[in-house]
Amino acid sequence: MTGLQRGRFITLEGGEGAGKSVQARRLEARLRTVGLDVVRTREPGGSPHAEELREVILSGFARPFGAEGEALLFAAARIDHLDVTILPALERGQWVVCDRFADSTRAYQGAAGNLPVEAILSLERIVVGTNGPDLTLVLDLPPEAGLERAGLRRGQGGADRFEAEEIGFHSILRRAFLDIAAQEPQRCAVIDALKPEDEVEADIWATVEARLDPAGAARARE
Repeated sequence: MTGLQRGRFITLEGGEGAGKSVQARRLEARLRTVGLDVVRTREPGGSPHAEELREVILSGFARPFGAEGEALLFAAARIDHLDVTILPALERGQWVVCDRFADSTRAYQGAAGNLPVEAILSLERIVVGTNGPDLTLVLDLPPEAGLERAGLRRGQGGADRFEAEEIGFHSILRRAFLDIAAQEPQRCAVIDALKPEDEVEADIWATVEARLDPAGAARARE
């Protein structure tokens, strides 16, 4: 090994039922096949205290506090997630694959929750700073299809805080994620999540190879 290089940070974003969790697992497996050490995580959650806040947020308990209160809870969870899980892994040279990150706050509490953009971005500057993702994969599909998938996934279980919102809410989310990708094309790539899972996986891997050269990074660590 010629020297410890900082790992790379990849996030998957998109609306409900876009397949982020499935594709995060598949991407982790692909990265491992080229010889990289990978940490797969999620938001809200990813560290013990952040997982506790996940329960509070997704249960709907925090909903009466409005978008402002939810954004602050997400921020608190994100601070712990970064400090405990993400940043130490990157410093060890591991690659981090995260199911949701700060873009979800921009979309859910910002665009859909009507929290002012500057408030969201100010919070992001404080919490994330220069520790944002190297690559964000925006999994895009019509909200109707995503909600149908989400319903099939949970079976008889009840919808969580955000799945239970009306279709208009989810349409706003889709537009918000696409707007983020258009505004930051160097960081973001839009993936057609309406395709079969294997095709989505292939599109993601082609994007990761082109943008981050994981095989080259693995060779550099030898």
